[in-house]
Amino acid sequence: MTERSFVSVEVDRRGFIRLAGATAAGWLALGATSDRMRIVASLTALPLDEELTRRSMIDAATSRLGGLIVGLRQRGWVEGVNFRLEVRSTFGAPDRLETAVQELLDLKPDVILTGSTIETAAVFAATKTIPIVFATANDPVGNGFVESLAHPGGNVTGFTNSTAEMGGKWLQLIREAVPDVARVGILFNPATTPRGGRFFLESIEQEAAASGVSAIPAPVNAPAEIDDTIRRFSDPPKAAMVALVDSFLVVNRKAVVTAAANHRVPTIYPFHYFMDAGGLMSYGPTLEVRSADYVDLILRGTKAGDLPVQSPRKYELLINRTVARTLGLTIPFTLLARADEIRE
Repeated sequence: MTERSFVSVEVDRRGFIRLAGATAAGWLALGATSDRMRIVASLTALPLDEELTRRSMIDAATSRLGGLIVGLRQRGWVEGVNFRLEVRSTFGAPDRLETAVQELLDLKPDVILTGSTIETAAVFAATKTIPIVFATANDPVGNGFVESLAHPGGNVTGFTNSTAEMGGKWLQLIREAVPDVARVGILFNPATTPRGGRFFLESIEQEAAASGVSAIPAPVNAPAEIDDTIRRFSDPPKAAMVALVDSFLVVNRKAVVTAAANHRVPTIYPFHYFMDAGGLMSYGPTLEVRSADYVDLILRGTKAGDLPVQSPRKYELLINRTVARTLGLTIPFTLLARADEIRE
């Protein structure tokens, strides 16, 4: 199943190719060389030794950094030869963010790649001159990062991963999987999800009101709170949960999925990362690693503000039928038929 109704902007690929070609031609015409070591900086909330952030090219299919390194190599940028990759992590700790940003700024990088909305906001607050490329972000216009998706202006551009309407879609899908659900908990960390959760909550509440279920915010502020927060939805009346787009939840996805399994709370997640940890179902963008396209263009002289913000090209629905059976669920055939992947 390929859902495209939530894609807010489709970049004209021919126009993008023309831009890339013109930039490359200008690069060569000016006689520019790559003898100066360029500095590509990256800021993430994820630990640097986990699968989503490992910088090995072997992990390129699943790792943002691995994919970035491979993508840049394909475009003539070789780490240690003509560019240096400097990575800093907040390890999911908000009090580490300011220090990590300053460490990167002190390096005077040519471009900074940020992992999510939270990191982008911190870097954007610190510099209006160094180009910033966000790998994933929600509502870049509403957050003030760009003037518009088609014409960002300023020093920021990148890739979105979800729209506000996705909240209602998640609720629809979990209700199909759990037809007798009476209440749905909305799991998120107010400090690390867009607009403190309100970005998605409004569409969830609208869908809940229309379908006759209760949507109950379930904020969690620390890893130690995850288990107890999910446990509260294990008692009658029948409940399920929606996990929002949230870097905190991604960092702690194994704890979230384990608690949902232990307390037998059916949960839908926004990314396939949670499925890899044993989740029931997920619906979200495929999260292709496309940042190398923009990092390359910026290193060759294109202004970040001239590069349109790109939206996901495909959304995918994943369902783990074995997990469903463990939870005592029989997933309707109509839902299974729309799945892009069914795991056993």
